[in-house]
Amino acid sequence: MTQRLFCFGFGYSAQALAACLDPAHWQVSGTARSAQPGQWLFERRHPLPEAALQGVTHLLISIPPDAEGDPVLDGCGDALLAMAPSLRWIGYLSTTGVYGDHGGDWVDESTPPKPSSPRAQWRVAAEQAWLALADRLPVHIFRLAGIYGPGRSSLDDLKAGTARRILKPGQWFSRIHRDDIAAVLLASMQAPRPGRIYNVCDDEAAPSPDVIAFAARLLGIDPPPLVPFDQVPLSPMAQSFWADNKRVRNDRLHNELGVTLRYPSYREGLSAIAATLDL
Repeated sequence: MTQRLFCFGFGYSAQALAACLDPAHWQVSGTARSAQPGQWLFERRHPLPEAALQGVTHLLISIPPDAEGDPVLDGCGDALLAMAPSLRWIGYLSTTGVYGDHGGDWVDESTPPKPSSPRAQWRVAAEQAWLALADRLPVHIFRLAGIYGPGRSSLDDLKAGTARRILKPGQWFSRIHRDDIAAVLLASMQAPRPGRIYNVCDDEAAPSPDVIAFAARLLGIDPPPLVPFDQVPLSPMAQSFWADNKRVRNDRLHNELGVTLRYPSYREGLSAIAATLDL
């Protein structure tokens, strides 16, 4: 029986999930903010035609919320509730940014969110809105750490000359390879648990300068010099990124979903990417 995945936001992570699905058994479609071949135009001011969701069995939502709320729920919530009998799985891609700052301590899915930026506050509100429907829709929340992968990694930043080794002692970041996101989503699709929240990160949080230095070794170049945090001009978005300091636990994706990460740390992930580059 053919199943149909519809992706609200057919971007980097959604495309990785689609690549894992057997086209003999799956149909995949999605939305874009501008006209794209084979995709539906959708944004808050541009409603989705009813025909787009016909026959859909699985939904992935990666469109971020805004100050008005979640655009998918606001624009399609009634349609999704009407489709409830045929929907087997809904995945909402959130962010570990909802946890806020914990001074480098560990957080897990039981840690109460304490968002420290307006965008993170919007995320928490969107999560709560989706979870409020978990008794009627098969909603799952995936809190993603910093995403990297082919074309979006420290290797690419170094090659482009934009990498900076910012020194902020005691600062930790968690991250996740794009292909491991797809593996986690696929495992959840195969064993749905509506209402569940999963942290999606690798097994090893690490300071940003360490990651860039490792990437430089893979490229056979000297790493950029360390620059103290207070000497680096940062955009407001980057400032909010560096304001949160935490390490994220991923036990639930291992224990409940049975996922073994292909890239358990940045070293395996970056090494795999480097192997595909023309160095």
